Amino acid sequence: MKLLRSPLAHRRWQNFTSNRRGWWSLWIFLLLFGITLFAEFVANDKPLLVKFEDAYYLPIFTSYPETTFGGDFETETEFRDPYVTELIQARGWMLWPPVRYSYDTINYNLPVPAPAPPSADNWLGTDDQGRDVLARVIYGFRISVLFGLILTLVSSVVGVAAGAIQGYLGGWVDLLTQRFIEIWSGLPVLYLLIILASVVEPNFWWLLGLMLLFSWMSLVGVVRAEVLRARNLDYVRAASALGVKKWTVLVRHVLPNAMVATMTFLPFILNGSITTLTSLDFLGFGLPPGSASLGELLAQGKANLQAPWLGISGFMVLALMLSLLIFIGEAARDAFDPRKSAL
Repeated sequence: MKLLRSPLAHRRWQNFTSNRRGWWSLWIFLLLFGITLFAEFVANDKPLLVKFEDAYYLPIFTSYPETTFGGDFETETEFRDPYVTELIQARGWMLWPPVRYSYDTINYNLPVPAPAPPSADNWLGTDDQGRDVLARVIYGFRISVLFGLILTLVSSVVGVAAGAIQGYLGGWVDLLTQRFIEIWSGLPVLYLLIILASVVEPNFWWLLGLMLLFSWMSLVGVVRAEVLRARNLDYVRAASALGVKKWTVLVRHVLPNAMVATMTFLPFILNGSITTLTSLDFLGFGLPPGSASLGELLAQGKANLQAPWLGISGFMVLALMLSLLIFIGEAARDAFDPRKSAL
């Protein structure tokens, strides 16, 4: 809490908390992200804890052969198998998570052909492959947020560094970098993804690296403008006149001014990163088939209009997630707005 002892930091914190919509959105988002971050403990086709005879087992962390529980096969135990369930319950018990399905678990006991409507067994129904929609939503929420956070943080670091160097050095460095950004930003990202997807199978890190090649430019213009303004301030000129090294002046005196504008943009960049991943998954150029993906769920809703729970579930989760992030971004913008004062 040392940072809040500064009058400026305290005022910004008060401005943030005074925006009640953004404040409550932050807590709701953190709660949802915290739940999905431990998705294996919330939705899984393996029990959290098994007591068999006088021993305890943790199937989430360790794979056990069926013979461990009195079965016939040396393969990994299928705990949803009625035969295995009877063996364990005869001499012990199982503690299941709230949702007894993982994102790739297929329910072979559906009363109707897939996609099945919501029921007591599948709270949000199943998709056209018989997989539980709620489990896929939980895992898809986690993947989307983690992808957006990693992409936002890494691209922000690269973008801030590029914009700071470009604005502070100026001259030919600024001119050549601007021409490069103009050319690089004109490349069709979607077409490149389509071409590369036909060569290699995209995955989480492959998509992250490819999107990073283009997403770093989102903050360059803002940081460059702030650095161009800050480098002509009196205290920056005085530090340079006293012989302070250029990089020390840039890091210690110029960058803190540019970070104010940067912080207000971060929630919106996170929103854009999540939307990009969802769009790619919807078009079929995102995560590998079978991955827990909100975009793939929306694509299934489009392909199965007779199953409205697919599209509605995907839309509601995305709408809630993006709305919360927008409200948090508005509160962050108020917090760093110098024209606002704490009430």
